[in-house]
Amino acid sequence: MSFKIVADSCCELPEEYLQDPRFEIVPLGLEVGDYQIQDDENFNQAEFLKKVAECPKCPKSACPSPERFREAYHTEAEHVYVITLSSHLSGSYNSAVLGMNLYREKYGKKQIHIIDSESASCGETQIVKKLVELEEQGLSFEEIVKQIEEFRSNVHTYFVLDNLDTLRKNGRLTGVKALVASTLSIKPIMAGDKGSIVQRGQSVGMKKALRRMAEIVLEEAGDTKERFLMITHCNAPDRAETMKKLLMEKAEFKGCLIMDTRGVSSMYANDGGVIVTV
Repeated sequence: MSFKIVADSCCELPEEYLQDPRFEIVPLGLEVGDYQIQDDENFNQAEFLKKVAECPKCPKSACPSPERFREAYHTEAEHVYVITLSSHLSGSYNSAVLGMNLYREKYGKKQIHIIDSESASCGETQIVKKLVELEEQGLSFEEIVKQIEEFRSNVHTYFVLDNLDTLRKNGRLTGVKALVASTLSIKPIMAGDKGSIVQRGQSVGMKKALRRMAEIVLEEAGDTKERFLMITHCNAPDRAETMKKLLMEKAEFKGCLIMDTRGVSSMYANDGGVIVTV
């Protein structure tokens, strides 16, 4: 059966998927003061980070319109899967659902399944990769939906950022009771918990924080032999490679993928942030 995978632009896709017409990215909008752009293939991370550093106002994102999602579903593919960043962090999921309703009103019934990733960044990529595997197995739409929902609930997301200002000022840390001042060089180790952000630990300095995050990943992920390691970073390739080494020295994975962040992930991770999913 033919399929199409639609993801919002918080999802980083491997290069081979970006060149494949079966995959479509629906962009969110990004705003830094008076500077407004779409998080699409023209996103320039260096320029964006410079704007963020220079602007006293906190950057913001805007989810895609339901109509933009609706048009992404308009395809000859028989199965359409949609992955959005956590509904606790963005309105993207609700917009995707409204887009499905609009599609059915305009074009009629189609097999469309929308997945709240309960994550972001490479957490969405994990779901995309799994969907491709399930489709290649020739499973029915109903069986794929069942398996992907179970898979989603077992993806672990962790991150360490140089600063949490964007997350805090945009109200994305409401579930975190207390955070130490970044001026003390204490780096909280954060994680996703059913789509919300929680704190798992903290360390002094980024090097120690990366080591502690690796320990937490290995403690909580269980048997990793059937898990794929994905790491995204915001302008921090050396830190990403350090994480890969820390984890792969202690555990066996099906594979490893390192990617740079797209626009939305760059906005929240800020310069130097590292995200890990297993």
